[in-house]
Amino acid sequence: MNAERLLAHYEQIADAPDAIARLRRFVLDLAVRGKLVLQDASDEPAMELLKRIAVEKARLVKAGEIKSPKSIPALSETPFLIPASWRWSQLAEIGILSPRNDAPDSLKASFVPMPMIAAEYGVANGHEVRPWGDIRKGYTHFAEGDVGLAKITPCFENGKSTVFRHLTGGIGSGTTELHIVRPLFVCPEYILLFLKSPHFVDGGVAKMTGTAGQKRVPSEYFSHSPFPLPPLAEQYRIVAKVDELMVLCDRLEEAREMREATRDRLAAASLDRLNAPDPETFQTDVRLVLDALPALTTRPDQIKQLRQAILNLAVRGKLVRQDPNDEPAAELLKRIAVERSELVRKKVIRREEPLDPIALIEIPFDVPAKWRWSRIGEAVLFTQYGTSQRANPSEKGVPVLTMGNIQDGLVVWSNEKRIPETSDDLPALYLQKFDLLYNRTNSAELVGKTGIYLGEDGVRTFASYLIRLRPSLRSSDPRFLNIAMNAPEFRETQIVPLIKKQTGQANVNGTALKKMLIPLPPLAEQRRIVAKVDELMALCDRLEASLIVTAGVRRRLLDALLAEALTPAEDRELQAAE
Repeated sequence: MNAERLLAHYEQIADAPDAIARLRRFVLDLAVRGKLVLQDASDEPAMELLKRIAVEKARLVKAGEIKSPKSIPALSETPFLIPASWRWSQLAEIGILSPRNDAPDSLKASFVPMPMIAAEYGVANGHEVRPWGDIRKGYTHFAEGDVGLAKITPCFENGKSTVFRHLTGGIGSGTTELHIVRPLFVCPEYILLFLKSPHFVDGGVAKMTGTAGQKRVPSEYFSHSPFPLPPLAEQYRIVAKVDELMVLCDRLEEAREMREATRDRLAAASLDRLNAPDPETFQTDVRLVLDALPALTTRPDQIKQLRQAILNLAVRGKLVRQDPNDEPAAELLKRIAVERSELVRKKVIRREEPLDPIALIEIPFDVPAKWRWSRIGEAVLFTQYGTSQRANPSEKGVPVLTMGNIQDGLVVWSNEKRIPETSDDLPALYLQKFDLLYNRTNSAELVGKTGIYLGEDGVRTFASYLIRLRPSLRSSDPRFLNIAMNAPEFRETQIVPLIKKQTGQANVNGTALKKMLIPLPPLAEQRRIVAKVDELMALCDRLEASLIVTAGVRRRLLDALLAEALTPAEDRELQAAE
């Protein structure tokens, strides 16, 4: 066993995905293969233990305490090598299967439902005290020291199994979804760690029968799977060593959680500097944060927080410097209004009632002097609901984009559902490049999703629960509007308050959308912001990619070390020679 090399590389693999969980599985795998503790030549061999078990079974049958057991089928094959003093056996050979309890109905006993059986190794079962007469019929029986295995999905796959301990009255019953063995002269905790081992669980998953959601491990697999039986004294040494190593895994897990918590605090403090910037130190803070984040980010959710902070900075005017020579945003709004009036004159759109002036109390935060707060209905040329015509899967017709096509601020086109080109909704509802699509109804988390369409003009349309915003390409940068509507600040100040007032499915309609506030910079600054956001999002992409690469390296190193530790030395020498 090369566990020493594993521990020597621990710092490199500790942050691998599921590293501690895999180390726990590794410990159990070593335990049932005879690789966890040294063998002792003075131990009574497992063969002698099997003889004593057979004698005890014969005695119990003669005394009428158990029925004569069925014959044990010979093992056709064994899955791995075990030490010379061990023997391959079966649970049906070393214990009593599905035992029954005989006790007075008035006896206080334990009832153990499935939720009181833990998946984790080392967690004791819970129980409820009930009269035996209430739980005797219709349930699985067990007694103190019996071993139970959950046989139904997903409990089996999760490792739910236990040694029943501290049972009131020494007996109990519980869920019918259990296989039970009562060990004879075998350490129950050793049987338990075998039942929780990857070898047994993974093999059982392949043997499960039944329909989805109701699959079960057959009693045949539980009773007659090859069971690696060590000498009794070694069983207890193995259990003691597993307990010791599981405590070590607990400490490693706690240490990892502490490291993660420290990283989280440092990353949060860094992002707080960006979200609540000090004008005098902001540029220095940005450099420090961007320099420090690669060392502090170990999870994708931390990168997501950085992306959100970047968007918030963008809409607050904190991401790029203001230029006193830029044309003020107020002039842009005037030009957009003129352009909108021209569309009304040409009867492209209908004239609408003017939106209310923005009250001071509505303004969420201050923006630079040349910026202006605007209602969305004033910042774009028009808004429009999508087609209500039913779309169907087809190779012909016009694709209809839906909420699922809005992803990460972009509109992607992968929908095969279409409407005919002759639809009355066309050509008016054809999308044009730089249109924005806003999701107006669904769950609270999905309402407000906005994406920018960068495809061809006149080839796609959109569903009625989306709203199209048509920006002015002369007086605004649609990419900035998309950034602003995807910023957490926008969602928290404009969308969430409306959703909180609703019951049932969330719906923020076109009227509400037009009244929402958006901060509008000068056009030149909009373009500078878009360029800076693109630059910083590319940095985030690189950070995410590095996380994936690092996680992959750690995973491969862990895989290699585990494989080495589980491969017999003679096999490794043979592989090296080849």
